[in-house]
Amino acid sequence: LLYAARVSLTVSFVVTLLSEFFGAVMGGISGYFGGWVDNAIQRVVDFLLTIPLLPLLLAFSSLLRGITIPGVPDQWASVVIISVILIAFGWMGACRLVRGMVLSLRALDFSEAARALGAGHNRLIFRHLIPNSITPMIVLAAKDVGGMVLLQATFTFIGMGGNSPWGMVLVRGRDWIITQGGIFTYWWVFVPATLALILFGIGWNLLGDGLNDALNPRTQ
Repeated sequence: LLYAARVSLTVSFVVTLLSEFFGAVMGGISGYFGGWVDNAIQRVVDFLLTIPLLPLLLAFSSLLRGITIPGVPDQWASVVIISVILIAFGWMGACRLVRGMVLSLRALDFSEAARALGAGHNRLIFRHLIPNSITPMIVLAAKDVGGMVLLQATFTFIGMGGNSPWGMVLVRGRDWIITQGGIFTYWWVFVPATLALILFGIGWNLLGDGLNDALNPRTQ
């Protein structure tokens, strides 16, 4: 269980940080420039949000099964593939969140003052607007960490790869849920991993709610 927590945290942190970073950059660009740039990015976001993630991952994992990645052990190739897909299709929420914040921040006095002092587009976006939009993203990222671990375990459980240790424990223990001795006769095979996943997801959601209360000025 402890080893699984280490692996799950590593994968979920990497996927969440990269997807949130990419979403923040795209949202900052979209909200700052507006016009056709904003429309183009938001139409891409709308299109990607209509694609169901689970069938997409199933299709990609089937197409890319057996592919070797240089420098990556074969048993972790599926983890890398699934992580890349999650990053590629997991940045839209952060993009919309940052875009909404930037739309309201770009007209405030500090933004106008930076522009009057000669700050360029890059400095305005990455030095002033995105850093001032980071608080709601921290809350979103905290909740996404727990969701990524659950997704990884789900993919492993249904045979799509991912190599989640908690998921593999559940795969090996699912035949022992109902046995000749009755339901939950061999509960210790699968209950600890199930509780670990449940508590992990609940813990990160509670952390996200706590960060929201601590960082949201409206609740001060």
